[in-house]
This record gives sequence, structure tokens and C-alpha cells, in this order.
Amino acid sequence: VHSSKRKPFFQASYLYRNLHLSVGGATPVKDGAANTNMTKAYQVVDHQHDALVIGAGGAGLRAAFGLVQEGFKTAVVTKLFPTRSHTVAAQGGINAALGNMEDDNWLWHMYDTDAIHYMTREAPHAVIELDNYGMPFSRTPEGRIYQRAFGGQSLKFGKGGQAHRCCAVADRQ
Repeated sequence: VHSSKRKPFFQASYLYRNLHLSVGGATPVKDGAANTNMTKAYQVVDHQHDALVIGAGGAGLRAAFGLVQEGFKTAVVTKLFPTRSHTVAAQGGINAALGNMEDDNWLWHMYDTDAIHYMTREAPHAVIELDNYGMPFSRTPEGRIYQRAFGGQSLKFGKGGQAHRCCAVADRQ
């Protein structure tokens, strides 16, 4: 039971910090000084959102799209341009049995990845969804999403050779 006199957990005073950082982020300034100093050089614009997503990798952007689809006013904060964030910059990429490099099947992918039936079945849909949202995947000469071999994934339930399932951005072929 919540009392009207008690602040919600996320508004408790011990969670607030009285520290402001300069625009460069390196020099702490006294509380209140940030407003005085910054307003002379920069226009301060207040924003209000229902949700704030930190990070614009694949998970962050997908979370933001889902929140917006549900009607939430959403902001995404990222250090990098979203299509260059961690998911696409990390070694590897996103595995999905699209079958662009050889005949492939999500069931063969599942065989290699113990206990993740749902992920392997839904991965092709998720990659196509990211592609439709504008993720700049590397492409084959025919314009399809390029997929490379990564890890020990196999085709045809372990009997069909190396699978090419890794979809990446800015991959050098």
C-alpha cells in the first residue's frame, strides 16, 4: 500500500545526485552553476518523454520501436550514430538462417544452438525487420543481405558443412 505522503521509490531523495558536468563532460561544477554557465553558450531545451532508451544497438533500437508502437513518447540516447552502434560494430553480427549464401533452415540453426528454439525460429524475421528499419547490412552483388560463416554452425543437422548465417554491417568480404 502506498501512502500519498511517501515518494515513489524512483523519486526517493537518496537516488538524486547534486552534481552537474560541464558540456565536455570532464569538469564537475557546483550545483546550480551549470545552468548559469551553460545558458550563456547553449540554448537549453527541456524535453519530456514517457521512456528513455540508453544505447542504439539492435536491442536499444528494437526496444524504442516497440515503445513507440505502443504509444509511448520515446527518446534514444547514444554515443554513436545508431547504425554504427555496438550490435553492428561488434565482431560477428546477427545469426539468422536466411539461406542467402547456401540452402539453410532455421531447424538446422537450432540444432547448433542448444535450448534456443524460439530465437533461431524468429531470427530471420528479426533481421528482416531490422533491414526494413534501415540497418545498413552488407550486401551480396545481387542485393541480398550478405551472410558469412562465423563459429561452428552447421547445415542439415550437423551433416551439411559450414553454415553462413552471420549478417553484419560494413563487413569486408
